Amino acid sequence: MNGRETPKAVARCPICQKPAVKAHRPFCSKRCTDIDLGRWLKGGYVVAGEPGTATLPDAPAEWDEE
Repeated sequence: MNGRETPKAVARCPICQKPAVKAHRPFCSKRCTDIDLGRWLKGGYVVAGEPGTATLPDAPAEWDEE
């Protein structure tokens, strides 16, 4: 390095802070990937915002024909 270059930052796993691995990016392993998925599925993470109202579109008219 010539003094002007900055060292490249190492991406860290958001679960355990170990260096991330390309195959599991942004995580370091399958284990940390699964931990993160489990947190999402159990409601451990929440996307901020106003609660929405779930509405379904009306069924096509031909569905009522029997």
